[in-house]
This record gives sequence, C-alpha cells and structure tokens, in this order.
Amino acid sequence: MKVSTIFRNFGKAVKKIIPVIGWILIWQFAAVYVKQEMLIASPVSVFIKLFELSLSPGFWQSIYFSLSRVIRGFLFAFFGGILSGALAYKFMPVKAFLNPAMSVIKASPVASYTIICLLFMPSKNLSVFISFMMALPIIYINVLQGLLNTDKKLLEMAQVFKISPFKKALYIYSSELMPFLLSASSLSLGLCWKSGIAAEVIGLPLGSIGEKLYQAKIFVDTKELFAWTIVIIALSFLFEKVFIELLKKLMEKIERL
Repeated sequence: MKVSTIFRNFGKAVKKIIPVIGWILIWQFAAVYVKQEMLIASPVSVFIKLFELSLSPGFWQSIYFSLSRVIRGFLFAFFGGILSGALAYKFMPVKAFLNPAMSVIKASPVASYTIICLLFMPSKNLSVFISFMMALPIIYINVLQGLLNTDKKLLEMAQVFKISPFKKALYIYSSELMPFLLSASSLSLGLCWKSGIAAEVIGLPLGSIGEKLYQAKIFVDTKELFAWTIVIIALSFLFEKVFIELLKKLMEKIERL
C-alpha cells in the first residue's frame, strides 16, 4: 500500500473519530454539570459498567438472544419484500391488494403491534415478528420503485434479443435494483433494531436485551441503561455495515459473470 493511501485513510478515520470524541466530551460536561449519576452517568462509569457486564455469561446470552431474532426478522422482511415487490411489479392486482396493507403497516405504531401480537404469540418470538413488520414496507416500496424505474431501453433490447427471464433478472433488474436495495436495507436495519428492542421492553422475553433495559429502568441503574444502549447502537451499526458490504460484493460478483 502506498504511503499517500495510508495517510488518506488515516485522515478519513480521524475525520470520523473527532465528532464522536466531541459528543463524548459534551456527554462528560453534562454529567459533571448535573452531578447526579442517577440522572446522567458519566462516560467513564458507563464504559466501566459495560466492561463489567461483558464479563458475565448472561451478557453474551442476551446479545445472542436479541441479535438472532432481529436479524431473522430483517432477513424475512428482506426476502419477503423482494418477492412481494416483484409480484406487485408483475401483476397489477397484487399491487392493488398489497399497497393498502403496506401503508397501514408503515403508519401503525410499534406499541400497538406489540400489544396485539402478545395475544397470539409467545414473547420470545415477538422481536422477530415486529422487526419483520417494520422492515417489510420499506423493502417492498423500494423494490417496487426500483423495478418501475428500470431502464425501458434495456428491457426492449432484452426483448429484441430474446433474453431469458432469468438472465434479464440477473443482468438488468439486479443492477437497476441494487441502489434501491442498499438504501432500503440501510433504513430498515436501524428501524428493525429500534422496533425489535422496543417490543422486547414491552413483552419482556426472558434473557433479552429488552428485559435488561427494563430491569435497569426499574432499579434506576442509569449506568447499565446507558451501557445496554451503547451495545444496541454498536450491534445495529456493525450488522448494517456487514450486510451492506455483503450486498455490494454480491453485486460485484453478478457483474463479473
């Protein structure tokens, strides 16, 4: 790697780190000003608490519990949104049937779904379903828009040369759809984590991150509350980066075929 490239990458990393440090300092000043750990725990005390939590097996079990369910809900929504969007693009009656349902799902509050779902399913599966419901309309709408915006000239060319539907989907629709999928994934992943953990806080499945947050609130343990919030943000950020990177690599492989 060239020296100039190393310095350029270092400069980019510094530009990203400085704002984070700035916000941590603001947090520290606020904690010093309030002088009440019960209200605003300092960054140092929160990170010490986070380290203490990480030493217990229950910490990692809770992360696995919530992570596996939120990811499952998102993946169901991702593939379900692609399928339903493709069907809506191909068949107008399907689009007419699905559009009102997607609008209702998109507009309804998470709390309403959570309370209703608790009547029909065990709380341990709640975050899967809620994450699925919150992400599905975003994926569906973006897939449908991406397909509708496909270059008509490319489709006409494919028809003239009698390209098979499989190759058309692989070489034309996939490349046209990718920017919409990337945008939809980025938006819906954050929403999946927010809604999934919120559902756990209401349903209180045993061993979940939501249950830990609720316990921290009951015992007014601000340090633990902040620590778990950092965990949620970190998991959301990391999974989004990994998933987006995998999508990009998949697209690169398709383009090389």
